[in-house]
Amino acid sequence: MLDFDALVQAMGDLDEEAVVEILNGVMADGGSQANEAMSACQKGMDVVGDLFQSGDYFVGDLIYAGELMTTAVDILKDALVSGDGESKKAKVILCTVQNDLHDIGKNIVRSMMEANGFDVLDLGIDVAPEKIVEAAKENDIHIIALSGVLTLAIDSMKATVEAFKAANMRDDVKIIIGGAPVSEDTVHITGADEFAHDPQKTVRVCSGWA
Repeated sequence: MLDFDALVQAMGDLDEEAVVEILNGVMADGGSQANEAMSACQKGMDVVGDLFQSGDYFVGDLIYAGELMTTAVDILKDALVSGDGESKKAKVILCTVQNDLHDIGKNIVRSMMEANGFDVLDLGIDVAPEKIVEAAKENDIHIIALSGVLTLAIDSMKATVEAFKAANMRDDVKIIIGGAPVSEDTVHITGADEFAHDPQKTVRVCSGWA
C-alpha cells in the first residue's frame, strides 16, 4: 500500500530522495495510482507555498520545489498520458500573463500537456495580450492556456480575453485560466471558458477542446 501522506510530507520537505523513491514505487506497481501520486505532489506543493508565505521558505526553495515537481511529472508521465494522446497533436498556446513573472506552475502544465501529445507553444512569462493574440493568429492556434499566480493576473487575463474580442477572434478560440487566484467566479470576471488548479484538469479540458 503506497503511503501518499508520506509523499505529501516529502514534497513539502523538499526531500528529493524520498519523493523519487515513492514515485518509482508507484511506477513499479504498474502506475495505476499515478493520478493519486500527482495529487499528493500537488498537496506537497501547497505546503511549500504555505511555508514560503510564512517566511520559512525562500525564493530558492520555490525554484527547487518547481524542479522537484517537474521531476515528479517526468517519472509519472507515462502513466498519466491519456489514451488518445498519441493520435492527435493539438496546438496550444501557454504563457504566464502580463505583469506576472511566475513560471513554476506553467512549466509543470507544459510537461503534462506535452506528455499527453499536445504541441505547446510556450510564450514565457509577462506576456502582453496583443502578443498572445498575434501568436494565435500566426500559428493558427485555437486553445489558449493562461497562467498567473498574483491576484493582479486576473486583470491581465481579462485584458487578454478582451484582446481576442477586439481582434474578432474570440469565437475562434477556447481560453482556460490557471493558477492560485482563479476560480469559477474568475471565469465570469475574465470572460474565459474554463479554469483549472491542477495540470490534470488542464489536460482533460483541453483534450475536450482539441
